[in-house]
Amino acid sequence: MGDRIFRRYFAAAMLFALLAAQGEARPYREMFPGRTDFSEAEKPLLEKLNFQQGTIKLPEAKATLNVPANFYYLSPADTKTVLVDIWGNPPAAADGMLGMIFPTKYAPTDPESWGSIVEYSADGYVSDSDAATTNYDELLQNIKDSISERNPEREKQGFPKITLVGWASAPHYDKPAHAMHWARDLIFGNDTQTEHTLNYSVRVFGREGVFEFDFVAGLGQLKEIEGVIPTVTKLVQFDKGMAYGDYVDGDKIAAYGMAGMIAAGAGAKIAAKVGLLALALAFFKKAGILVVVLAGGALRFAKGLFTRNKTPTA
Repeated sequence: MGDRIFRRYFAAAMLFALLAAQGEARPYREMFPGRTDFSEAEKPLLEKLNFQQGTIKLPEAKATLNVPANFYYLSPADTKTVLVDIWGNPPAAADGMLGMIFPTKYAPTDPESWGSIVEYSADGYVSDSDAATTNYDELLQNIKDSISERNPEREKQGFPKITLVGWASAPHYDKPAHAMHWARDLIFGNDTQTEHTLNYSVRVFGREGVFEFDFVAGLGQLKEIEGVIPTVTKLVQFDKGMAYGDYVDGDKIAAYGMAGMIAAGAGAKIAAKVGLLALALAFFKKAGILVVVLAGGALRFAKGLFTRNKTPTA
């Protein structure tokens, strides 16, 4: 009898430890204590979300996110609620996401909020040999040309024209962290006076693939996001043997390097210009979906689609 009771308590303790290892989930009232400014339209959406912090295991990526006290994590299901129900993107925009991270100073419904989509691409080991030799100004011009060439087709499909103004932050490779980050200054639509959109990308490299963080914000929030980039590059802890430094001869090699990864969002034509014809079509399909998400983010800022006197999609 005593042994059976012991096993029962041991199993309960193990279950508790497992749940704790998945991060601490909180309702929005605990995540944002003291806030009384949420509208009646926002509250039902926020009640759907579980705000998680701590250790978030992501088996698909063979890694863990260690989410600190100044951030929170949302699951893939909660991410879909944010992208589709709150930010107004089409449902396909949420496909394949591992979640989102936000700074704790913002709720997803706040007009000034910004967050990062979290994804993982199991494309193989990405060589960093071209990180120091790539001419990023030349790469920028190639990307600008490609975006401009694709705008007529984009507008035919009902999406706004995209103008790449330039680097908001030039590509930088953090070699000790095995992380690349860069930011683009974008305008959506034909009105050049509209608020610029910031697309800040962080890539953290592992032995078998790349962790992807893509921030959607207003350009005026650049300094705020730059301040958290050192934290973001340290969020990922790959499983034992899966870190970038664990690479061994014979491992799968990605079909692109650093320049190709940055250019990929602009389409296959750019990849060809930088000598990366081997890039898979699926990679570009994924990048195209990100443009949809970015469009939603831009419209939030530029047209005020989610202001306090607006009713979110239920």
